[in-house]
Amino acid sequence: MTEERGDRRPSGELEASVLAALWSADCGLTAGEVRTTLGSGLARTTVTTILARLHEKGIVTRSRSGRGYAYFPVADAPGLSARRMRAELDRGDDRGSILARFVSDLSDEDERTLRDLLNGSEEAGA
Repeated sequence: MTEERGDRRPSGELEASVLAALWSADCGLTAGEVRTTLGSGLARTTVTTILARLHEKGIVTRSRSGRGYAYFPVADAPGLSARRMRAELDRGDDRGSILARFVSDLSDEDERTLRDLLNGSEEAGA
């Protein structure tokens, strides 16, 4: 959602851009600071809306900063991906079948990594 009509980006792309800005910061960012970081011609209200949605989803937390809020990511990118995977698993009725299908579709390398993680190998995530 840029200032020009007809030049709309998908909501997920905007959320990803906002999260990337928050992850790259050493501290929480206000909507205005996120907008400046993105430098993409987005309206401040658009950035504020995206941040509010991320907060409602529990992906970011916020604390008062002047008249507005500073936003902080709850997890890093791998943590967010893991959270989404867990949410998908929680939506299913048969966890065993879902996990079996997931594991059967893994590449050989991903399967080795998963085995290492399940066996407690420290370097599996590296």
